[in-house]
Amino acid sequence: MQRRDWFKHVSVAGLALAAGRWQVTTARAAGIADVFSSLADSALGKATALGASFADLHVMQSDSESLFVREEMVQGVRADSTLGCSVRVLVNGAWGFAASTDLSVAGVVRLAESAVAIARAQAGWRGQPVEIETLPAHSARWEQPVDVDPFTVPLEEKVERLLAISGAARVAGADFCTVGLQQVRERKWLANSFGSRIEQTRIRVAPTFTATVTDPKTGRFASRDSLAPPRGAGWEHPRDWDFIAEATLAVEQAREKMAAPSVTPGRKDLVIAPSNLWLTIHETVGHPTELDRALGYEANFAGTSFCTPDKLDRLQYGSELVTIRADRTASQGLATTAFDDDGVETAGKEFPIIERGVFRNFQTALGQAALIGRAGSNACAYADGFAAFPLQRMPNISLQPGPDPAVTVADLIAGVDDGIYIEGNGSWSIDQQRYNFQFTGTVFHRITGGRLDGMLRDVAYQGNSVDFWNACDGLGGAAACELRGAFHCGKGQPPQAAPVSHAAVPARFRGVNVLNTAAEAGGRAGAAGGACNGGSLRRWA
Repeated sequence: MQRRDWFKHVSVAGLALAAGRWQVTTARAAGIADVFSSLADSALGKATALGASFADLHVMQSDSESLFVREEMVQGVRADSTLGCSVRVLVNGAWGFAASTDLSVAGVVRLAESAVAIARAQAGWRGQPVEIETLPAHSARWEQPVDVDPFTVPLEEKVERLLAISGAARVAGADFCTVGLQQVRERKWLANSFGSRIEQTRIRVAPTFTATVTDPKTGRFASRDSLAPPRGAGWEHPRDWDFIAEATLAVEQAREKMAAPSVTPGRKDLVIAPSNLWLTIHETVGHPTELDRALGYEANFAGTSFCTPDKLDRLQYGSELVTIRADRTASQGLATTAFDDDGVETAGKEFPIIERGVFRNFQTALGQAALIGRAGSNACAYADGFAAFPLQRMPNISLQPGPDPAVTVADLIAGVDDGIYIEGNGSWSIDQQRYNFQFTGTVFHRITGGRLDGMLRDVAYQGNSVDFWNACDGLGGAAACELRGAFHCGKGQPPQAAPVSHAAVPARFRGVNVLNTAAEAGGRAGAAGGACNGGSLRRWA
């Protein structure tokens, strides 16, 4: 049976039920706008009548789809769809929260009653009462601009695109190639007792592939992952990215990496591409500057933070070249939206986290800023589902270009006598204070005398967040900026996954400690496939 025939007879039939579920939830969601006002009035009216000083109603509909192929076979098609609502209240300084799939007036009234009862039950053991700022009322509707909603694209077209990428890698000499596509569509309605009524729609996609080559004689292998980023975009992103050319290059680089010499450890100068640096920004700046983590209210997914409030406006987080800004308005940003899930407008809430090397701001959500003497939320609340309490989550956090717009990655490399140019992500680790870290990558180019000089393998770079950013002495100009990011950033308990983008330019760092991962593993990695450089990126970033 030809692959197209297999796909038509098996995969499409297997997806029919899920597709029908999308149609059902989409049809139900289409009617929410007509009844949302009455739902909001009923839920918020009941909550305030029962003593809530603040209340909000969230309705959320979410569709997701994941496709995976390997070589010439479809390996998996997964689809899901949810629709439900929640009521959040503040009573006597304590939060209450309740969620349900019942979208009737009676259902949301029951949620309000449950949320108030939960808040009253917490009042006896809560410590400091929760106090929130008054927010402006907004009446708005916003849709993320995309060219093609990926959920309207026929499944056959998407799978054929993935199979074509795998085929290109195989033609180039890959022994194995896996290709995937994830897509999510969120639609949210928010009403609160400040008077806001907001509807928003977001779409995001994440195309990926991994090409692997092997040497049967030695048992060695090497892989190279795609450098294509996830985006707040539609089908146009995986359709228009030149995956065929990239797959061919990936095989060439994997083959070169497999034959490359193992790195000699020691202090080296690094030039780091945006395809690698975004994750370092995420782990060493993004998570440490979450205010709830810094205050000890959050310790899931790698602990609290070294970056405590006493360091505001005092800590020299990086060199004077380093400015890292946060926003939720960037074009195609994964965290981009018009309002956060507290109902705070994002436009005008852009802020520097690090400015000319100095630590300036934490990320905050409703009721947090006053804890450190700041005026109010900077629009960083997000809930990943209708049954999730909104948490303080990362906005898009980005390294700003250097002062000279003409500087290229080649210019940065030219300033290095003995170093490494790093592209793509590999494995990573960071300590429980978000301070000491270790990162690998996908491709490592040796730099000798200001020029690229072949590849290396078994490379990891190690340091601490402050020393690392203070070692930065060169940044690419605006033309070298790239938007990268994480499709699934984990936080909270129960865990929630949030999407977040990080724009970055190539950057140069002096005297960074480089490890040999094969040697650190006692030689096992070098013998059994150290050319893969440490493994794959965790689902939770």
